Amino acid sequence: MKDTFTHQGMRKRLVETLKKKGITDKVVLQAINAVPRHLFMDSGFVDHAYVDKAFPIAADQTISQPYTVARQTELLEVKRGDKILEIGTGSGYQTAVLLEMGAVVYSIERQNELFKKTNRFLPKLGYRPKKLIFADGYAGLESEAPFDGIIVTAGAPFVPKPLLAQLKVGGKLVIPVGEHVQIMTVFTRTDDTEFEKEEYGEFRFVPLLEDKE
Repeated sequence: MKDTFTHQGMRKRLVETLKKKGITDKVVLQAINAVPRHLFMDSGFVDHAYVDKAFPIAADQTISQPYTVARQTELLEVKRGDKILEIGTGSGYQTAVLLEMGAVVYSIERQNELFKKTNRFLPKLGYRPKKLIFADGYAGLESEAPFDGIIVTAGAPFVPKPLLAQLKVGGKLVIPVGEHVQIMTVFTRTDDTEFEKEEYGEFRFVPLLEDKE
């Protein structure tokens, strides 16, 4: 559980790479620079932790590419104190980035193995989501709605209506939509019934899983 000067130097280089790829939100870049990504991966893969690539983790899932995390977070336009719902906790890396930015995070994971591991692990690093829940992300979290933002960290073949319904007016849903290749899509709630939709290019995600085991 060490974060050495070497790791910190590698993070600084990663931040420079993300800047070159077009990430401009300073708060996002500060969060990426602060979160020790290597601790979210198996110790044997530390050399890969600060390369801008996705990497396998438990339960046939991946820790997302740093650029993807940064881009989704940038599109979410998080402000300190915002109430954010994350669909797909995974390793907890995205959760940690949101918490570094001062968001109040509710996160849902439907892989029990990952849920248990991340639920134990995040507090050890000092990251405490408001709630971490083992459930079906397609349903969102109605009991805590509405949210300032909702971020989906897995590929969704369609946009789940409950997630749109659980946004505040002015809130954003950032979701990769598609079967094999996903289009990063942002829905902004403009009033009770209307949403603005914007698309931000192709990404590849592991699929969002429906119906928890």
